[in-house]
Amino acid sequence: MDSLIAKADAIKPLNKKRKTDKHDSRAKPGPSTKKSTDADPTATSVAQHTTLPRSLRPSSPPPEDAKKYSHIPNKKLRTHLTRQSTQNARSKKLLKDAELLLTEEAGLMEVEGELEKTWRVGQDEITTAAGQQAAQGRQEWKMDGGPYRTRYTRNGRHIAVVGSKGHVATFDWQTGTIHAELQLRETCRDITFLQDHSHFAVAQKQYVFIYDRDGVELHKLKSHIEPTRLEFLPYHWLLVSIGNPGYLKYQDTSTGQVVVEHRTKLGACHTMCQNPHNAVIHLGHQNGTVTLWTPNLPHPAVRLLAHLGPVASVSVDPSTGGRYMATAGQDGTVKVWDCRNWKGAVRTWNARGGSAVLEWSQKGALAVATGGSVNVYTKPSIQTPFAASVSPPLYLTHPVPHRPLTSVRFCPFQDILAVGHSAGVSTILVPGSGEPNFDSSEADPFENKKARREREVKSLLDKIQPDAITLDPSFIGSLAPEPKLSTAVDGGHDIPYARLPRYERLRVSGKADETEEDRRDGAGASDEEGTNGQGRGALSKAEKEKKKMRGKNKSLKRYLRKQRKNVVDPRALAVRKKLEKEKEERRRARAIASGQEEPHKPSALDRFKRSS
Repeated sequence: MDSLIAKADAIKPLNKKRKTDKHDSRAKPGPSTKKSTDADPTATSVAQHTTLPRSLRPSSPPPEDAKKYSHIPNKKLRTHLTRQSTQNARSKKLLKDAELLLTEEAGLMEVEGELEKTWRVGQDEITTAAGQQAAQGRQEWKMDGGPYRTRYTRNGRHIAVVGSKGHVATFDWQTGTIHAELQLRETCRDITFLQDHSHFAVAQKQYVFIYDRDGVELHKLKSHIEPTRLEFLPYHWLLVSIGNPGYLKYQDTSTGQVVVEHRTKLGACHTMCQNPHNAVIHLGHQNGTVTLWTPNLPHPAVRLLAHLGPVASVSVDPSTGGRYMATAGQDGTVKVWDCRNWKGAVRTWNARGGSAVLEWSQKGALAVATGGSVNVYTKPSIQTPFAASVSPPLYLTHPVPHRPLTSVRFCPFQDILAVGHSAGVSTILVPGSGEPNFDSSEADPFENKKARREREVKSLLDKIQPDAITLDPSFIGSLAPEPKLSTAVDGGHDIPYARLPRYERLRVSGKADETEEDRRDGAGASDEEGTNGQGRGALSKAEKEKKKMRGKNKSLKRYLRKQRKNVVDPRALAVRKKLEKEKEERRRARAIASGQEEPHKPSALDRFKRSS
């Protein structure tokens, strides 16, 4: 009996919610395996002088430099903008914390003494001093059918070459695996990859053709006539082409539709590049001008007279967010421009050998291929303002005996420069030109098939609309400026008074003749009845003349205008009062400025004045 009573005392009433072992906060019997940090003197001493990065903390407070929107009366809009600015400020701070994980550094060549120069170092010495993997970038590909143009993928793993006589090839340059090789037997002017190495577009003699990875023709774009240059905007999925007719065309590769086409009105164009920061297209024309184009403007956003002769090459610096642009003309000059203000060239020098071909690297090195050599210049000398036409300090040079040099391309995330010439393609090593740290979510050189598919789907879902392409990308999401004089009354539509139509301005001031509007409405109704066949039939010639003369009597208009003065329109009265108030303020300001009246002195009793 005693044992039964003891068992009954051990049974407790059940709770409404059953607790599981996962949420059970009671201590478990047995020895504790958790070590106390207080007992460890080393951890305690280190914790007093160290802090976790903000990205590793469980919850980070809102940044202090986040912009406030307390002046916005709408609570929902104010909360949305505050949350957006807080996230932007927090992302910038987390980006600084992520720099701790960037272990690789980009280094340029350095010399021991002042008398030694880096441009005297040849490719053989660089290849010997570099590692075995880096030395694989120095290659010579001899091919027939030149001159050749090259293009790399965004991750720098694959390369595509095209010859002017129709030889096309795409391959993985690190492993030497050839994806496709075609002999098109017609003139080819340019080539570019699309979203990845699985598709590429070729600018052939008449049209643009799209091929897959195996070289199978997929599409024939007949809207692109006689193309000369191609560009692909990866964040917008737009294929851009310019040709001999002078039409700049944007085609969406995800839907297959031509988004827009612009008539440049400047003839055939053979030079084009894109700004990777804002996706603006830069074109160089035969009359020496450089124009900047966006899909949402039918005219150039910027027109610049860069050279006295035709423009041979244009390139934009990706290391500075698209701030600097380099141009080369057939007059033999190379100029660097500041895209923030177009007041003049930052630096100008003469290139040996006539027209040059330009290309910027990810770290801001400028490659200039002219004559029979390739010269590389580095920052900050090429971006420092200098009045004289003197060549900046040379960083690296390499002679190429095969003329002409038609293309220069830096390999992303590698210190490699590919030079296209008449006998094939040559790749040279340029130490410090490539970005050493890559973002695997943007471009991963080591991605596999599954990662490539996931990235393609994600980029397609995050595709940006063409209307968002502007010179200033930060303009999107900002608040519109407050309008000046307007006719907004009781929360109505806000339109400046000066931009109203003439009839609306007359109606607000009480001088409009509304009989004309009534007559037009009556004529429109009679026309509709006549066209629909629901009226009484066609009017006779006498009736038409009678209706035509209706409302032409000036005495009747004068009588109606006098009668209309007694009509009270609250909106017109409010606007009229607002205009009279502003007119009085302007008159008083002019009188104070001329000295006829004294300005009003503030008083402590002004707070009790009624606001008019």
